[in-house]
Amino acid sequence: MRIAIVSDIHDHISRLATALERVRGADTLICCGDLCSPFIMRQLGEGFTGPIHIVFGNNDGDLFRLTVAATNFSQITLHGAFADLDLNGLRVAVTHYPEIAMPLLESGRYGLICCGHNHQYSVVQRGAVTLVNPGEVMGELHGAATCAVYDSDTGDVTRYDL
Repeated sequence: MRIAIVSDIHDHISRLATALERVRGADTLICCGDLCSPFIMRQLGEGFTGPIHIVFGNNDGDLFRLTVAATNFSQITLHGAFADLDLNGLRVAVTHYPEIAMPLLESGRYGLICCGHNHQYSVVQRGAVTLVNPGEVMGELHGAATCAVYDSDTGDVTRYDL
């Protein structure tokens, strides 16, 4: 299974369009928060046809409008601040915050942990557990717009520069 991972979009329509093009063919999409505006929810729903799992970040201010926008797309599931997923037998944790993700990595309870928030791409491996921070779609805080795809069959993580 190929799992696309994005985070920290911050309303960047054109970079999100590029990210969605790069991850085309992935089986599911995980968004680790900071979409920001409801129109980004619409862009995600129209741009990715597979299951989409979303947690909110600290810059997702209008949760009501984001939630209303998500109801137009049956493939979008909103999880609030944390998601505990079973994706074809792979246990996945999703949070916006690395401060929450690191203890989850150490717990060994998950095969894949996804986070964002600090806008810095990183992959950390601890035994059979992989933590992926896909960096920022926005691409303006640290100068690199990125996303990632995790392959559950091989354990490989592919970085995509946008």
